[in-house]
Amino acid sequence: MSQRVKKKASPMARQEAVAGYVFILPTILLYLCLTIIPIIVTFSLSFMDYDLVKPSTFIGFDNYIKLFQDSRLGQVALNTVLFALMSVVGNVGIGLLLAVILNRKMPKFFVNFFRFSFFLPVVIGYVYVSIVWSNLYSTDTGVFNYFLSLLGLEKVGWLTNKSIVLFSIILMDIWKNAGFFMVIFLAGLQNIPAQYYEAAQIDGANRFRLFRHITLPLLSPTMFFNVIWCSINALQVFDAVYILTQGGPGDASRSIVVYIYESAFQKFNLGYASATSIILFLAIGLLTLIQFRASKKWVHY
Repeated sequence: MSQRVKKKASPMARQEAVAGYVFILPTILLYLCLTIIPIIVTFSLSFMDYDLVKPSTFIGFDNYIKLFQDSRLGQVALNTVLFALMSVVGNVGIGLLLAVILNRKMPKFFVNFFRFSFFLPVVIGYVYVSIVWSNLYSTDTGVFNYFLSLLGLEKVGWLTNKSIVLFSIILMDIWKNAGFFMVIFLAGLQNIPAQYYEAAQIDGANRFRLFRHITLPLLSPTMFFNVIWCSINALQVFDAVYILTQGGPGDASRSIVVYIYESAFQKFNLGYASATSIILFLAIGLLTLIQFRASKKWVHY
């Protein structure tokens, strides 16, 4: 049998390859320094007793054992899961509703105006949005309670009532982020061929059937992306909770990332905070894997 002769790369091809690696080298170094190395350091610290003062001491799985025995962590994890569920439903659902409304025929000026208006909160920093909404939610001087008083209703402790504080934060989160998902859904809607709707209308399909049997199946890859993106970000919520309530009242609105921050930079228990971070990392990875597996049953490419 004749052996294949490997062709040597020409000097020009080698120069192009070297140039390509040089161009991607900064990205690789940044990813290595800002992502891979911190993950490795966090994983190693999770097996240590370390408080930034005394030298670190290897304690094995003690941090993980303490984590699963922590009575507060159950409430914190429940808050995070509830926030993620309501954030996904609210952001993806309202984003889809806005996209369907704006995808209809209307004057171009109004289309651009509404797209700009709904997307504007997305580009504003979470810190600024949280500060503004903290004033809106103020019990004594807030705008929301002012309008309630005009209606003769009692003032509401939006950020001090344990039963509604989490919903108050979610409301702000939806106001800020729904516009992002609206834009993604709009891009998906505009890629659906019009002839599918025309053929279905000839067969007598109404608007609900058009949406159920054409729009949703063809929009499922876009919806899958939005659900993945929203769930990963919601499980890591920090800015809104920390600025609005700092996790209070009590632990009613405390998220896992806020709990990690407090463990690491207020109690200086970096080993325990690292163990909690690893568990959160694994939980998000497992949830994403489950979503990818489940997508085979409802996502149509």
